[in-house]
Amino acid sequence: MNEYTYPILFGVTIGILTRLYLLKTDYRQYPTYLHGKIIHIALGFIAAGLGTIAVPAIMEKEFAAITFLALAASQFRDVRNMERNTLNELDQYELVPRGKTYIEGIAIVFEGRNYLVIFSSFLSTFAYLVWNVWLGLVAAVISFIVARKLMSGSRLGDIVEVEYVKPHFKGAGLYVDNIYMMNIGLEARREEILRYGMGFILKPKNFNARSTIANLGQRQAILHDISTALGVYRDSGTPALVPLAKRDLDDGRVGIFILPQEKDVEKAKAIIRNVPTLENAIRMPTKSETNRAGKVLR
Repeated sequence: MNEYTYPILFGVTIGILTRLYLLKTDYRQYPTYLHGKIIHIALGFIAAGLGTIAVPAIMEKEFAAITFLALAASQFRDVRNMERNTLNELDQYELVPRGKTYIEGIAIVFEGRNYLVIFSSFLSTFAYLVWNVWLGLVAAVISFIVARKLMSGSRLGDIVEVEYVKPHFKGAGLYVDNIYMMNIGLEARREEILRYGMGFILKPKNFNARSTIANLGQRQAILHDISTALGVYRDSGTPALVPLAKRDLDDGRVGIFILPQEKDVEKAKAIIRNVPTLENAIRMPTKSETNRAGKVLR
């Protein structure tokens, strides 16, 4: 044992605790429990070790050791590839798929959380060595708060208003409010849709939100989350019972049609509001120089 033993153990512990703090299995059952979590905890341990060892290496002027951080970056990019490939394979067997945009967002999150673990370990170990263990604990708490803040993200409820609308037919056409969804030819299927179907209208709060919810990946994420949380009344080979999200071309509203196994309006609205706003789907056309110079977009 030497002067760095306890600081290293402290930093690694804080890093692992940070990863555990950011790791949870929710209603989507991902990462899977137990083995999926073990993989991410093991990667968190490696990230914590890298972030911790960097501080003694700098103090001992062993700058060559810092090159391991560059190696870690390439390894954690492989984490993103692993998550992407796994979820793409699993998505083929979902009744309501996540979609590639949602999958890419999940993969980015898992890569980013390892970098947050490195940050937490580095900061807490640095505070321990420069000052004392108590300030190391303060740094650990600050890193927890920063990590949670950076990984929380925005929700759909921040950018849209959700309104329930009962689906209806005009001839063979299925509508949610005035938004056409699809054509249903069989009378038996129409009866099933009217019995089990629910419709929602997403009203964007501004022009940026209108562009964001127009993204096909964002709409697919809504359908997947609500079908996962409330179940879905369909099986393979029943295209008439597929949940849909269609856009009103005039005002940018989005109509959502679902067939949940649990028909609860308030729960469904809460789930839609809680769907994450996908980073890859966010658009901000009002920030462009051309639009700033022109009239205000609404």
